[in-house]
Amino acid sequence: MNIQKRRLAALAAAATTASLALSALLPAAHAQADGYPDKPIRMVVPFGPGSLTDQLARTVASGLAESLGQSVVVENKAGAGGNIGAGYVANSTPDGYTLLMGAASTNAINPSLYKNLKFDPLKDFVPVANVASVANVLVVNPQVKARSVAELIDELKANSYSYASGGAGGSQHLSAELFKTLSGTDMVHIPYKGGSEPLPDLMSNRVQVMFCNLPVCLPHIQSGKLVALGVTSTERSPLLPEVPTIAQAGLPGYSVDGWFALFAPAGVPAPIVERLHQETASLLAKPEVQEQIRRQGAEPNQGSQQEFARFVQAEHDKWAKVIRDAGISIE
Repeated sequence: MNIQKRRLAALAAAATTASLALSALLPAAHAQADGYPDKPIRMVVPFGPGSLTDQLARTVASGLAESLGQSVVVENKAGAGGNIGAGYVANSTPDGYTLLMGAASTNAINPSLYKNLKFDPLKDFVPVANVASVANVLVVNPQVKARSVAELIDELKANSYSYASGGAGGSQHLSAELFKTLSGTDMVHIPYKGGSEPLPDLMSNRVQVMFCNLPVCLPHIQSGKLVALGVTSTERSPLLPEVPTIAQAGLPGYSVDGWFALFAPAGVPAPIVERLHQETASLLAKPEVQEQIRRQGAEPNQGSQQEFARFVQAEHDKWAKVIRDAGISIE
């Protein structure tokens, strides 16, 4: 009985100690958040200058600098499909002073695509705010008979076509692979070294089909050199309001949004993450910022931090299946 009492007393003492320790930590975390930021913040872009990720990062950085009262410096750390910059942020000190302007590729697709990724995009980051989305558009050379998604599916089942992409594992490639899976069709993949590189061959009919980044292909659609059959997003694009979504046009369940978002390393105090989310959400609600993002060819996003976290997980699971079914991998 005395042993049992001693055990209970020891457990009670341990619980009290843990409670006191937690109580001491919580004020410290809130104090850190209250004083945040007290020095410049770095926003790492895992792609090169001039990319859409870079443009969006600079828009957000400028707005956050004004609202936070500290400089927000954009740094480009490109390479390995975005993995160099993302890995740098994943391994940085989790104090809220190093952030990532990530994308669907770096934070949802690459974990399934790269065999030897040295960080876990789900475990090593905290989603802060979904910033913007951009659709791909399914385009064909005018010599292709199809003028709708349903007609293209029929054409693909009767004829052999090739499709272009800006490289293996990118959103253009995976948009096509998802299309093939859901439609039960096949096309030969012709990868190029960038999103705009295939356009001369596409317009000369050396390749027939492409899931093109909408801002890149828009001028050629408007000139009639390419025919748009559908956009990959869940809603019609304001840039092409007359073009249906692929789901509306004959392939229910199809949706692909290229998205760009702000992430912090795992371990950043929750009050700091919450402040960054609120400041970013307030920025994205401004009409002038929304217009600036739309001029860049994207659509501003809104929603809670919790909704965004669930979205990232769902995107990871979705692309893991597409990549596994297609047998795609990059060393």
